[in-house]
Amino acid sequence: MNFFNSISIGFKEIWAHKFRSALTMLGIVLGVSSLVAMSALVKGMENGMKEALVAIGGLEKVRVDEQDIPAAQRHLADQATGLTVRDVYALQRSAPLIKLVTPEMRLGRFATVTRGGKSPDWANIIGTWPTAIEMNQHEIQHGRMFNELDDELARNVCVIGTGVRDQLFGAPDKGGKENVVGETVQINGQPFHIIGVFQRYESELDRKIREMEKDQPKEETGGVQRRRGWGSGRGNNSWVYNMKNNTVYTPLNTMWLKLKSGGSGTNTVPDPRLSTMNIKVADIEVLEPALQQARNVMMHTHHGIEDFSFQTQENWSEGITQAIRNQRMSGGFISAISLLVGGIGIMNIMLASITERIREIGIRKAIGATFANVFIQILVESVVIAALGGVLGLAASQGIVQLLTLLSPTENTPIITVPAMLLALGLSACVGILAGLIPAFKAARLDPIQALRYE
Repeated sequence: MNFFNSISIGFKEIWAHKFRSALTMLGIVLGVSSLVAMSALVKGMENGMKEALVAIGGLEKVRVDEQDIPAAQRHLADQATGLTVRDVYALQRSAPLIKLVTPEMRLGRFATVTRGGKSPDWANIIGTWPTAIEMNQHEIQHGRMFNELDDELARNVCVIGTGVRDQLFGAPDKGGKENVVGETVQINGQPFHIIGVFQRYESELDRKIREMEKDQPKEETGGVQRRRGWGSGRGNNSWVYNMKNNTVYTPLNTMWLKLKSGGSGTNTVPDPRLSTMNIKVADIEVLEPALQQARNVMMHTHHGIEDFSFQTQENWSEGITQAIRNQRMSGGFISAISLLVGGIGIMNIMLASITERIREIGIRKAIGATFANVFIQILVESVVIAALGGVLGLAASQGIVQLLTLLSPTENTPIITVPAMLLALGLSACVGILAGLIPAFKAARLDPIQALRYE
């Protein structure tokens, strides 16, 4: 008996006992579908986390901050310069492993952006260079980014995020203006012309909820008008997009000369120190030597005083990897239990099938069937049941993922991957093999004479 005949007989056995076979395959169907659905959910979550990491610059971005002077150098405190534009130029000139350097000068927490008595809940007001758009992965939707000439002339221009726009001019889906280029806002009481608006940044979950709310009629809620705070419960990465949407960029010189000095018109020189500095390494593979190179350059410009520190995004990346690993392990364990239950069901039904077919097996052995022939026949039948259950499980996983997406939207849409489907199908086949070993041994070891006498 060849292999294909064994498969054909396996299908005939399944068809001859349709209801019993369907119940047997149910465990495999559930195990495979849960494995694929779990993998799809974890893949969607992984994509959401990585997109948030990329949204703030990726692993290549490193932030340089001021830090307390080490104890051994505290006697040199009066010589510490802090972060300045001089550091930026030095890194551009002497650190070839650093691809991009962007200075940032921020206003204090009490800085305001207003228009007609309106102001956003908060705004991230930053004076920087035009390269910040590349450093922080921003994209302009309307207008343009300010350029080197705007910075050199310290023009009162700004580029704002959609969060600031919506709170000052009204959200477009609620009757507000979408393109506010050319409008004027007040930053700390000084007029600034909007020359650009960033695109809206949001997770897929936030986008779905926003579209659902847009299609639903607005309900009147009585009582005092109030803000509901930041605890939206829409995912762990929403703060990244909120931060980008509430950004206000101005030229660095404008921030230094007009906002930091308060625009008083006096001869007092504003503080030239930077709030922070962002660097982007040429490649993540050279992160360590690039940071060492940057440290050497800055130790020179700071006269040997280490009053600065580097902050990478490595912990975030490692956190993503650990979270995904834990999710896969827990989901895989649950799916493995389902497949184990399905395997026990297959073994049980195969043992029952052998009991019903003892005389048939005896006749086959009496006319020349060998131990291997009978063993392979029973094993193939077990694998056919498991493999068919696996295929049905793949089909069921599509529906389960769609149902989960509708009932409980996640941070990112679940993504069913081909490797996950192949793994689930392969595991179902392995379960069929393991479940069929004992019944196959039992059938192959039957004595033909005793089998023929079996009633």
